[in-house]
Amino acid sequence: MAELRKEDLWKMADSLRNNMDSAEYKHVCLGLIFLKYISDSFERAYEEVSQDEYADPEDRDEYVAKNVFWVPQNARWDNIKNKAKDPTIGQVIDNAMYEIEKENSPLRGVLPKDFGRASLDKTSLGRLVDLLSELEIGSDASKDTLGTVYEYFLGKFARAEGKLGGEFYTPRSVVELIVAMIEPHDGRVYDPCCGSGGMFVQSEKFVEDRQGRLDGQLAIYGQESNYNTWKLCRMNLAIRGIEANLGQQNADSFHNDQHKSLKADYIMANPPFNISDWGGERLIDDARWGKYGIPPTGNANYAWILHMLYHLAPSGTAGFVLANGSLSSSTISEYTIRKNLIEDDKIDCIVTLPGGLFSTTSIPVCLWFVARNKLKNGHRDRHGEILFIDARNMETEQYEDSRTQRQLTQKAIDDITAAYHSFRNHENKAIKKDGTVFSYEDKQGFWKVATLEEIKAKDYNLTPASYVGINLVEDDNEPFEEKMNRLIKKLSDIMSESKNLDAELKKQLKTIGFTL
Repeated sequence: MAELRKEDLWKMADSLRNNMDSAEYKHVCLGLIFLKYISDSFERAYEEVSQDEYADPEDRDEYVAKNVFWVPQNARWDNIKNKAKDPTIGQVIDNAMYEIEKENSPLRGVLPKDFGRASLDKTSLGRLVDLLSELEIGSDASKDTLGTVYEYFLGKFARAEGKLGGEFYTPRSVVELIVAMIEPHDGRVYDPCCGSGGMFVQSEKFVEDRQGRLDGQLAIYGQESNYNTWKLCRMNLAIRGIEANLGQQNADSFHNDQHKSLKADYIMANPPFNISDWGGERLIDDARWGKYGIPPTGNANYAWILHMLYHLAPSGTAGFVLANGSLSSSTISEYTIRKNLIEDDKIDCIVTLPGGLFSTTSIPVCLWFVARNKLKNGHRDRHGEILFIDARNMETEQYEDSRTQRQLTQKAIDDITAAYHSFRNHENKAIKKDGTVFSYEDKQGFWKVATLEEIKAKDYNLTPASYVGINLVEDDNEPFEEKMNRLIKKLSDIMSESKNLDAELKKQLKTIGFTL
């Protein structure tokens, strides 16, 4: 098989979509990638079974025992590839999807089955089949390749779709930071707005990186309101071999909670920001609000906080993304809830993030870390304390091939994580990934542990900049007069260049009959 980089695969696949909307083409691409994965995995298992003289390679039970999806003959990739140039290729793929769902109950209702529609160009579809035929993506050795390709395509589609795309995809570096700080291992993991499942995928990677086994260590629970995104999540997890309870159907977490009795050890989420039409007026007496207060009907941010706190186990920890406005909002209901959460000692850490991490929104964002009980979760007694981290000026780098989107560097992730872990742990230090020891002390301009009294004095404002102070800039020892002369010359050069640009603009306008 040819080696295709995911970037090249995207460019080639994207060139085939003609005038198709990105949101529509997403399901064509990702559905075919998933079908190719299933078929490749099956073919690998088929070869193994064929080597056993006592086994029948056409016996479905042989594959169930290997935890491999059974693929009927007409649904196998070779059959699809051989008909790539046939005008009926769309119907061939739809039939394959139907047959696979029929034989594999976990996939029922998940796979896209509208490849035969008249609006989908069959020549381009056949070329996409040919393109994927060059990439072997289903073997154990290449499972991560498929996962990487799938995730890469999810990110590309999210950026292409703008704000709507952000509802199913959280930037990878943000997910990595949340997972690294919470460290999910044994127990129940929950995401009430799980999108395409990025939090779960990264949780699995966290366990595997520490030489653990996912099976029996993490029980995964999720919920997603959008039907198509719910299906994307199920496919994304199936590719990784991750079993998850995503509820009986797609559903709104506020109005049709699929996991009402769940108490999770770890909650990780990126709820949609500032949703105004979440139906709060129908949930005034909801048990999830408890003693903290009723969230405002015009903004769901605090409803998400209380929903997640309600679903936390007695020693559970939650980490989630919210808009920065949640830290200091002055509406009576939000102020009251925030005050009660602080006084009840449920907030563990607040991190404000650099700008540009989300391609789908320019709203400044932060991370909240909430602990159900700071005294009984195996860490240092942090009663009456909150760690504030102002990471807005921490290092970022360009996000893959995007000119505008940024991502946290590994060093930034490690530094933020080390600060939190040293605050949380019994000892006043943390070991970073590179083996170096991170000794925690308040660092002006970056992080500080604030007491309940300090937070009360600031009227329960949770904005880290209010506590960490201004980052001190080291003196460069340049004499004042020399510095001023240098800066004045630089300003003069800028002003001179501005005059030249103004003159050129007037000249160009004059050539087309206008004066300024």
